[in-house]
Parts: sequence; structure tokens; C-alpha cells
Amino acid sequence: MATIQEASDIDWSRWQPNMRATLLFIRRGEEVLLMRKKRGLGAGKINAPGGKIEPGESPEECAIRETQEELCITASHLAYMGENRFQFSDGLAIQCYVFLSEQFEGIPTETEEADPKWTKIEAIPYQEMWEDDQYWLPQILAGQTFLGCYFFKGDRLVWKDLQFDQ
Repeated sequence: MATIQEASDIDWSRWQPNMRATLLFIRRGEEVLLMRKKRGLGAGKINAPGGKIEPGESPEECAIRETQEELCITASHLAYMGENRFQFSDGLAIQCYVFLSEQFEGIPTETEEADPKWTKIEAIPYQEMWEDDQYWLPQILAGQTFLGCYFFKGDRLVWKDLQFDQ
């Protein structure tokens, strides 16, 4: 992966990911199911379940599988809310499909990968999450769809472009 020094070095019209992934936010009334990630990219941060899309797997199938693996629950009736395109200065480029669901079976359970916690929407701990989340997560929880492009140096957001559907 080639390193990228500045956001201006990225041609988003020709941008290609080297990883495709998902995030699935599960809402229960005025709460959302979040988790503290224990390993991998973003370890220690609060996020939603999700992960890398496997060959032959659809984004929806990935979101359901990753939620089963990380939190021991099975989500259904996923709503596609948008897409994040993350470019990191070290060359990592992730296309991330974001889903929202209000239906699931099982009890969220801690695993080797994650520690789940129901969180009041007005108390989401953005300071413990990836920096971009504060810009789009409130909107998807309010029903808006979006496209976001971001440039990170390490885990620091240095540039963003967000577009929301009306």
C-alpha cells in the first residue's frame, strides 16, 4: 500500500478500496447497541459491530455474520443507511457500508472481540469513537442516508466530505 501525505493527493472520483467492510447499528427505542472493540483496527474504541466482507458475501450478509460473531445476536430487516470511504495515510482504503436495524434475536453478549453496551442516543460517547462518527451517526439514527469520504493520519481525522440525502 502506498502512503498518502495529504487529502489533496486523493482523487475520490477514481478512488478504489483495498478492503470492503460493514457497520450495523441496532436501535432499541431511544438506545443504540454499541461495543468496545477488543482487537484489530480500532481496538479500544467504541463502535458498532461489523467487519470485513468475505469473498462471495453481500454487505448485508457480512453485517449479520459479524454481529453474530461479535455480540452473539442475529439482526434482521437491515436498512442501508449509507457508505463511508476511509483513506488512511498508510495506504489502507476501506469502503464501509452502514446499516441500521431495530430487529434482532438473542441477548448481546461479550465475546473475545467486543464488549456490548446499550447506550442512550443522547449519551453516545463520541470522544471514545472514531472521530468521523460524530458527523454522520446522529443523522442515520434520525433516518437520513449519506455518503462520507474521509482522510485519516493514524486515527486522526484530517479531512472529510459528507453528503446527506434529503
